[in-house]
Amino acid sequence: MIFFVAGLSYKTAPVELREQLAVKPSQLACCARQLKLCGDLNEIVLLSTCNRVEIYGTTPHLAGHISSLFESLCHEPCDFHPHVYVHENFKAVRHLLRVATGLDSMALGETEIIGQVKNAYDIARAARLTSAVLNRIFQESFRVVKEIRTRTGIGRGSTSVGSLVAGLAEKIFHAELSKQSVIIIGAGKMGEACLRHLAKKGAGTILVSNRAFDHAVELAREFNGRAVRFEESLAAMAGADIVITATGCPETLLHCADVEKLMGMRRNRPLFLIDISVPRNIEPAAQFLDNVFLYNIDDLEALVRQNVHAREQELAVCHQIIANRAVALMDKVHLQYLRRDETHLQSQIRWATPGVAVFSS
Repeated sequence: MIFFVAGLSYKTAPVELREQLAVKPSQLACCARQLKLCGDLNEIVLLSTCNRVEIYGTTPHLAGHISSLFESLCHEPCDFHPHVYVHENFKAVRHLLRVATGLDSMALGETEIIGQVKNAYDIARAARLTSAVLNRIFQESFRVVKEIRTRTGIGRGSTSVGSLVAGLAEKIFHAELSKQSVIIIGAGKMGEACLRHLAKKGAGTILVSNRAFDHAVELAREFNGRAVRFEESLAAMAGADIVITATGCPETLLHCADVEKLMGMRRNRPLFLIDISVPRNIEPAAQFLDNVFLYNIDDLEALVRQNVHAREQELAVCHQIIANRAVALMDKVHLQYLRRDETHLQSQIRWATPGVAVFSS
């Protein structure tokens, strides 16, 4: 039995490719079930975040068709093969541990990813798509995350997409952030994280817009902001300095023509657009308009590199823990299968031995 991971991440594929594979949380079980059948897999967990889409699974034979499974998730025909990585057994376990602990994240040591991994696993387990191997591996990965958080300081500092967005806003406006108006489209977990970090850095006026207006009201109240109805959000942007989109909507919400119209309403005053949605919510062509500065999820990577050097010692400890735990975990999994095969073999021998009667109740 082979444990493997196949995936694409911000390290191997740009956002324009990743967004074609993005899977909503509500569709994870259905898509995973389809992939399990297409790939002839024994078990599967499907993980989809703004920075990665990964298939974790077990199979008797890891054939070359595994990477082609992503084509069934794709909204448009595309060759993903050059961007797909595949790891087996020890390397697959090590990769999962790095992902779960945030060491493979854009924001080094981020804490949001463990929640996303747990959610993907819980969905797969509830749909009966996991069994002994994936259950053991994923549950152990959660224990490793706790160990690394306890023994190292890798989680300190800017460790989430929300903190990176706030850091980018602060970098743009320096000490003037308290005078700026921010409108965020999307009142989900990502939008809340962005607002929390922006509020800590002293952002000025805060506006929140969401399709479900009551969610916008609730989030705006928490940060002493103002809720804006979704259909009125474009007009509200006329007075904003920063527009952040953080929704799970698979469609473009802000087209280039909308931004062009908006700039006329603003008399061409500079506008900063930060689109952390995957799929993207702001049409990329908007970046070519005068005085419009558009950033997407991949643009945040430059901020991450500034924090890496300060954590090299912590990283060395983390990688050593992960290597040790990956080896130990694979030993347990192999032992588990050896015992299972031995039991199965003994059962076959008993049935095949002449003169031995086996009765079952």
